[in-house]
Amino acid sequence: MNLKLGVNIDHVATLRQARRAPFPDPVDAAAVCLNTGADFIVVHLRKDQRHIQEKDVARVCRAFPGQIHLECSSAPAMEKAALKYKPHSVCIVPEKPGEVTTTGGLNFTPAVKRRIAQMIERLHRKKILVSLFVSPDAESIRTAAKLGADIVELCTRDYSEATRAATARKLLQNLALSALLARELGLEVHAGHGLDYHNVLAVADIGGIACMNIGFSIITRALFAGLPTAVLEMKGLL
Repeated sequence: MNLKLGVNIDHVATLRQARRAPFPDPVDAAAVCLNTGADFIVVHLRKDQRHIQEKDVARVCRAFPGQIHLECSSAPAMEKAALKYKPHSVCIVPEKPGEVTTTGGLNFTPAVKRRIAQMIERLHRKKILVSLFVSPDAESIRTAAKLGADIVELCTRDYSEATRAATARKLLQNLALSALLARELGLEVHAGHGLDYHNVLAVADIGGIACMNIGFSIITRALFAGLPTAVLEMKGLL
């Protein structure tokens, strides 16, 4: 399978927001990524809009229809933005106040399941594909399928942060089994979180994954090699 690459450009906006300047512009970054091998552009609209702003979502969706993958929580304001700007797909992710980055997959409490089911139904009415960011375990994947998701994105954080080879191998096996189950349930499989130029190869070798969503490592590589080179290098690994 030819793996697709979704490039997360959040940290282009992080740099811009550090000075509240009009540049670097995420729209320019999206154009460079798409022109040099990226299949999708990923943006995460957080409640605090610490990096990507709602106006950025509007602009990239308008500039690159069919190529924007929006990450957001299930909060009503985030749903409203997704329905308004109509990205190609939306990944519903957990969000905790004060977190530096997403810490894991969705915690499917009864209240969370009800809320997500409602959000999925409304997004589907607008012909927007829905992904759920999940831990690589059977219960989470079965729940995603029951809720009507089109895609699951397997959280690779634990694998990416593993410091022992034996632990990494075990976590890779969990990812492989989770990908197999998801495909058996009719779900498209994505993977992401903490992947870089060194640890991505083992995940790319897992059968059944359609897309890898990667951001921080590509943007930091771009500081030294340039954004086109950083995207081409990652695409080459996939």
